[in-house]
Amino acid sequence: MSHVVAVSFRRGHHFSKIPGMSIRLLAGLGVDGDGHCGVTVKHRSRARKDPTLPNLRQVHLIHAELFDELAAKGFRLQPGELGENVTTRGIDLLALPTGTLLHLGDSAVVELTGLRNPCVQIDDFQKGLMAATLDRDADGRLIRKAGVMAIVRQGGDVRPQDRVQIEWPAAPHRPLLPV
Repeated sequence: MSHVVAVSFRRGHHFSKIPGMSIRLLAGLGVDGDGHCGVTVKHRSRARKDPTLPNLRQVHLIHAELFDELAAKGFRLQPGELGENVTTRGIDLLALPTGTLLHLGDSAVVELTGLRNPCVQIDDFQKGLMAATLDRDADGRLIRKAGVMAIVRQGGDVRPQDRVQIEWPAAPHRPLLPV
């Protein structure tokens, strides 16, 4: 069963977030109380360039399977430490197309907007971690594994152990690109 492993948020702009018993998603805004909550872009470098851009990074999701993969490479990570709001298990988040809806718990719905583009802060957290979250496919194209970004379509509370249901967008499907 696909489910939520952990939920995390943190006020202000910090690399890691703090796990909790629940988070509240606010439609069109993001995670209530989180530093990235808002209608317009909150990512510092992007906001400096154009603070009027829409916030396509309201919710950051990571698959717990990434932590398993990184542990095999010697990295020890806990939910929230890579800045994600929702840690899932049982879903290949990276393989989902742009526009996929994820139903989280009883009422919350997020729409996938793109891939998280890992930045050097990951190496500041643990040396070598950025390279470990990147790979190449058979054609040499870069694979970004540091999670996906989403916007909140329908608000609601999300808790560990909540079910996650996938609603695919209409075809043709567009792959997730960095946002």
